[in-house]
Amino acid sequence: MHKIVPILFFLVCLVSCKQDPSQNREAKESMKHKVNRVDTIIPERSLPEKVFRSFEGLADTTFVRLADFSDGFAYDLRYATTNNFLKEKVYDCAECYTRVKTAKALLVANADFKTKEVRIKFFDCYRPNSVQYKMWEIVPNPQYVADPKKGSIHNKGGAVDITLETLDGEELDMGTDFDFFGKKAYHDNTDLPQEILDNRKLLKETMEKHGFWSIRTEWWHYNLGIASNDEVANFKWPCNE
Repeated sequence: MHKIVPILFFLVCLVSCKQDPSQNREAKESMKHKVNRVDTIIPERSLPEKVFRSFEGLADTTFVRLADFSDGFAYDLRYATTNNFLKEKVYDCAECYTRVKTAKALLVANADFKTKEVRIKFFDCYRPNSVQYKMWEIVPNPQYVADPKKGSIHNKGGAVDITLETLDGEELDMGTDFDFFGKKAYHDNTDLPQEILDNRKLLKETMEKHGFWSIRTEWWHYNLGIASNDEVANFKWPCNE
């Protein structure tokens, strides 16, 4: 019995000696870091849903900013840049305004386009009459610029210059750039690849389906029929720049 006790004591000491104290410290540190990492995880927060304006209470002739009613459109507003046939910036900042009735028709048309995996992209929307005068000073040619004394439907908030792009942002090939003045841009020019003819057809037929009409010489230009009799306006949108 006396011999067994020293042997047990020896074995306990032997096991204790084999445990490296530094390993214990490393294990504790590792656990500490794990706890810290867990404590610093930031829970994901869902972004609040964007709220758009309603047309309720607005007269059909009221001017509105289209982006306040939908984020489903794309924009390349050329006259707020020098990338246009005037080679001059004539808008202080890039905004797309129309009258309410035009905006309503555009929203319906765009919903139709989206069923075909494309959407409207704007080059120009409402144009103040003072800008029409400025454009006339630069290019006083009624073939390209409407006489500001009479004004254009752009000045009435009922015309838009548009193209189509995929929902991923790739423009459909329409054969020419916006504001290309030549026969290649005419709707009745069929001497073009079938893809281009199909793209123009999709644009034209869908817009006409929703109350817009085109002009023969510009594949990009569309007027809302019921806006033709509205007054020429010189409303200027605010810039936050």
